[in-house]
Amino acid sequence: MSPFEAILLGIVQGLTEFLPISSSGHLVLFQHLLGFRQPEILFDVCLHVGTLAAVCAVFFKDILQITTTILRLPAKSRAAGGLKNLYRADEAVRMAALIVLGSVPTGLLGLLFHQYAERIFTSVALVGVMLLVTGCMLWFTRRVTDRGRPALGLTAKDALLVGLAQGMAILPGISRSGATISAALVVGVDRKTAGRYSFLLSIPAILGALLLEADASMSQTSIPVSTMLIGAVAAAGVGYAALKILLFVVHRGKIYRFAPYCWLVGTTALLLGL
Repeated sequence: MSPFEAILLGIVQGLTEFLPISSSGHLVLFQHLLGFRQPEILFDVCLHVGTLAAVCAVFFKDILQITTTILRLPAKSRAAGGLKNLYRADEAVRMAALIVLGSVPTGLLGLLFHQYAERIFTSVALVGVMLLVTGCMLWFTRRVTDRGRPALGLTAKDALLVGLAQGMAILPGISRSGATISAALVVGVDRKTAGRYSFLLSIPAILGALLLEADASMSQTSIPVSTMLIGAVAAAGVGYAALKILLFVVHRGKIYRFAPYCWLVGTTALLLGL
């Protein structure tokens, strides 16, 4: 693999990982239309590390606040009169708890259907159908107002539903960001919190996916380390920009504008796959 190809793959990964158009779905289509090969496992892991770095950079303050709160949890709990009171009053504590809770359905679906999803990963027709579904989920958000509940209004039910939506993204063509943000908006979460929770929830999901890919064959690669680093940096840089753009769109209630693109690509994929 040349450095140019690594940069191209990094750009594709960075754009499609965060914009609600399904990175896995586009990978299947590129494989079918352009003879595009799925990257070696170690290189794919490097690209995911790049996009994870982008999430951590954008939400650095949130991650730092949640981490600091967890480290000081015993003292804060005593001061608040117990964990229950702290959960009700402290936004970082509530967010941390609901990230853990939302990761449960995602993790269960990932473990149960990971191998099955790999077997259907080459189905262009399936990608088409799932992209149409993603477009419909995005379109349903167009009437959602920004009068939803803020972070302290997030509930366990919200976390489970959004986590379930994230788990659906194991299917190629279902956008993780599109599914989770749409689910959060539809159940009544405000736009800013929907985008924030969606991507904080993505951190354990991406880490889990990396662990599933990390097997003995990872260390066997023909790609130079410098080329893998170039791809990771490209994925991180483009991913950072794509994430900023998506949050801008979400905060203005315009995420449904990605629906026509998903429908167009989904219809094309469905026709190609039949």
